[in-house]
Amino acid sequence: MIKIISGAKGSGKTKRIIDAANEAVGAAKGHLIFITDTKRYMYDLKREIRFIDVSDYAIAGEDALCGFVKGAVAGGYDNEYLFIDGIARIAGKKLDDMAQFFYMIEKISLMRNLQVYITCSCAEADLPDFAKKYL
Repeated sequence: MIKIISGAKGSGKTKRIIDAANEAVGAAKGHLIFITDTKRYMYDLKREIRFIDVSDYAIAGEDALCGFVKGAVAGGYDNEYLFIDGIARIAGKKLDDMAQFFYMIEKISLMRNLQVYITCSCAEADLPDFAKKYL
């Protein structure tokens, strides 16, 4: 399952994904992974959530982000939730150009029974067609 949290910059997307992650801790039987590009929200997450700041790893581009996500997920077979805050910002691409990323993440989600939450900085109406099915 993939769920997109969208909205304009400053509309509270990060707070919503953090709340979703913290709420999932109570129901999760497996691990939770939270990927973002800043340490700013590290202490807002419960300690059971594996926090990863990609700025520590010099992620450059969509391919690097795809590889990083695959590696993080492959690190354990009991991963249950994946939260990614700001994929377009991390990948350094426009959301419209990230169909391949969504294809990859959907494939991993189905293969590993992973629940994925992603924030996107745009209005729901402006989401590309390939992403609208995840609202």
